[in-house]
Amino acid sequence: MTTHVLVLCTHNSARSVLAEAMFNHWAQKLGIDAKAFSAGAAPSGRVHPRAIEALSAVGVDVAQLSSKNMDLFAEVGAPEMRVVITVCDSAAAQPCPMWPGAPVRAHWSYPDPSAAPDEEQAQRFELTRQAIAYRMLQLVQLPFAQLDNQALQAQVRRIGES
Repeated sequence: MTTHVLVLCTHNSARSVLAEAMFNHWAQKLGIDAKAFSAGAAPSGRVHPRAIEALSAVGVDVAQLSSKNMDLFAEVGAPEMRVVITVCDSAAAQPCPMWPGAPVRAHWSYPDPSAAPDEEQAQRFELTRQAIAYRMLQLVQLPFAQLDNQALQAQVRRIGES
């Protein structure tokens, strides 16, 4: 059974998209039956070009990335999320829909790389991608089928502290 992970950020244009792409990259590369999605409470409607650049530069597929509203994943017929992670402080403070299955929740805060001055953005996006990639690699390697939600919560919290 595929494990589904949802990563939320207010505008769903940078950090959450980086997380979705890196998680799916690692899952595919390692042959793990897991899939990440990303969304936002107030999606911008576009993926930040610097996020696309940072991902493309390391060979991550960006073809399916888009900016989406989180409500799509609370609708009937949406994949049931096992884990929901917020990656920006404003998304963590916003009310989230009630997700079917009562997924594990976590907040992993990352500074917004798009808030950096233009001349620093490429570097900030790459550093953010690296930091997110490190945690997504740890997350995707968890033995999801062997962990109940309490044990999974502890592991997700541990990764967030790394």
